[in-house]
Amino acid sequence: MWKQPRAVWAVAFACVIAFMGIGLVDPILKPIADELGASPSETSLLFTSYMAIMGVAMLIAGFISSRIGAKRTLVAGLVIIIVFSAPAGMSDSIGAIVGFRAGWGPGNALFVATALSTIVVASAGSVGQAVIFFEAALGLGIAVGPIVGGQLGSISWRAPFFGVAALMVPAVVVTTFLLPATPPSGHKTSILAPLRALRHPGLLTVALTALFYNMGFFTLLAFTPFPLDMSASQVGWIFFGWGLLLAITSVKTAPWLQRRFGTIPSIMGALLLFAADPAMMALFVESKTMLVIGVVIAGAFLGVNNTLITEAVMGSAPVERPVASSAYSFVRFSGGAVAPWAAGRLGEEINMSAPFWMGTVAVLVGVAIFAYGSRHLRVEHAPAEHSADEGQSILVGDMD
Repeated sequence: MWKQPRAVWAVAFACVIAFMGIGLVDPILKPIADELGASPSETSLLFTSYMAIMGVAMLIAGFISSRIGAKRTLVAGLVIIIVFSAPAGMSDSIGAIVGFRAGWGPGNALFVATALSTIVVASAGSVGQAVIFFEAALGLGIAVGPIVGGQLGSISWRAPFFGVAALMVPAVVVTTFLLPATPPSGHKTSILAPLRALRHPGLLTVALTALFYNMGFFTLLAFTPFPLDMSASQVGWIFFGWGLLLAITSVKTAPWLQRRFGTIPSIMGALLLFAADPAMMALFVESKTMLVIGVVIAGAFLGVNNTLITEAVMGSAPVERPVASSAYSFVRFSGGAVAPWAAGRLGEEINMSAPFWMGTVAVLVGVAIFAYGSRHLRVEHAPAEHSADEGQSILVGDMD
């Protein structure tokens, strides 16, 4: 799996840097609220605006990539992140930061949707190996991001935003010089293609499942810093533990569970365990120790889910992989957009436990959807050391 072409390594490095941007902001949510006099729900709009715009922009990622090529799309996405992250650090109001964070969304959309399909197409080996490689880069970026954000945030809440802009520069350089030219494909993707792809029940099932478990995930990500009430550096180390466990389980645990129990039972088990996690945090919301444990162990369940569900997306509909990726990302990031703001409001209007109960219910809805719709997925076991050329397709979508 690790013997990949130069192009795959280039995109993977850029993925690490790009996904650092998500965790980089998390440790400074509480300092921003304190400094600017913002409520938790107002501060959580940093995630809501970002995810909402990114989700919508996912619909046009394939449209753009098929016309200007994957390489130019990746570079354009990274440049957009630089353009909007630096001004966020110079802003003096929560509204301005939320606005610039929204502008950051399309850049991430162009990059994320294109990066996954680029790695899958260019990698040496099976689709499953390519997805694991992508999730390893994602996990590493998410793990390192909170550490960097926490240390920079201990200087000033503005510093992580400038840090994102600075980190994206080497990602642009690496992508520009190490990724070979990728001319536009002969077939131009329709802007409506991702929405049409959702007519396939296999893709719709995994997308809706991801939407609801992402509601649980982003509740944990965006709201937990408020009841923790710790310094930016401390929150950074806690979420580093979460990201580290996510990275390890994405690469090691998910393939083992898939071989041992199969894709569908492994996803179901991880979803059920993840649903129990915010419930435990709701019950013990007054205990910082239990909140820390809840954050860290959530990484294990999310790592398994991210790898296996992303793998499922790549074969869940008879459409081009960039189209499937765009459709899936559009739906799942909708959950990421709604949850942070809703969690903040529940925390303000009811109590600190309410957001975690919301996360639990959301994940259980995802479990129900997956249990009902999994019949549209036909799964065959494929040990990671086998390639797709050996006819060992990991997940094939319903072709009705």
